[in-house]
Amino acid sequence: MADGTLKVGTITNSAGSGNITIGSGVTLLSSTPAFEAYLGSDQTGISDATYTKVQFNTETFDTDSTYDNSTNYRFTPAVEGKYYIYGNLCLQTTGGHELNLGITSIYLNGTLYRSTILDPNTTAMISCNLPIDATMNLSATDYVEIFAYIERTSGGSRDIKSGSKRTYFGAYKIGA
Repeated sequence: MADGTLKVGTITNSAGSGNITIGSGVTLLSSTPAFEAYLGSDQTGISDATYTKVQFNTETFDTDSTYDNSTNYRFTPAVEGKYYIYGNLCLQTTGGHELNLGITSIYLNGTLYRSTILDPNTTAMISCNLPIDATMNLSATDYVEIFAYIERTSGGSRDIKSGSKRTYFGAYKIGA
């Protein structure tokens, strides 16, 4: 162990076989619970200039059944700790270059926690991808959700696009 890194192939007890015992005061880290979900089909009919919860309804994985992909579309970790939360939204308007403002937001327990904002200022767009991430201290009963905000310059629809799994939400534990 020259630089603080210990590399071993096998760990055995002092007799050379069997199980080892981890002493008290030692913390074992795990990256679970963890999940990733994506939007299985476009979420349409989004109201203009209104925060709308994104319904990530298809799970890629969910190690501890901590993500609700059918009712509340939220992550509740069930284990206290530090978590890395990430997501991406593909926001789109129809009818031309009318996307005037797009926001991806992380909500913690129903309250805005962090946002990523795209404000094209003088030139509206058709669509955009807005990634977001945060490192958060969560209790076992906290819940995390992703919301979208789409503002158009004129009529037409506002959609959250699903194709190629480009709208997704995930989290995993990074520490105690």
